[in-house]
Amino acid sequence: MVRKAAEAAGARCAMSSHWADGGDGALELADTVIDACQEVNEFKYLYPMETKLRERVELIAKTVYGANGVAWTAEAEAKAKMLEADTQYDDYTTMMVKTHLSLTHDPAVKGVPKGWTLPIRDVLIYSGAKFLCPCAGTISLMPGTSSDPAFRKVDVDVKTG
Repeated sequence: MVRKAAEAAGARCAMSSHWADGGDGALELADTVIDACQEVNEFKYLYPMETKLRERVELIAKTVYGANGVAWTAEAEAKAKMLEADTQYDDYTTMMVKTHLSLTHDPAVKGVPKGWTLPIRDVLIYSGAKFLCPCAGTISLMPGTSSDPAFRKVDVDVKTG
């Protein structure tokens, strides 16, 4: 049923049973992905690689998230200027660090808000991956850790251990 609906809408669809059948179970999916990769597309980057970091962040904030603009802390702006001036970072890509729960930096803000500014508090540098990561708002940098981790519910009897 899902496959028929997807195909009727013009989407590609492939079944994969690799967990049960190993590599043979993923052949249909692999062929479908290869076909998609060979198709002509009109993909266009948001900005050229030469774009300076602060301008990239401004473009991402306005174009992708719908912000009015960006507000840099003094520390973050100084770091961004230093990174822009150092040619060592010219080929680093930009990876925004923000909550996935909202278009804004605030996980409580839902929908498509209007009239807001994206605050950047720091820029992290991951040289191995060649990422410059502007940090928006307060966010845990430990992926997979929920806002209410299970350890908070563990009750230990201090007398019996």
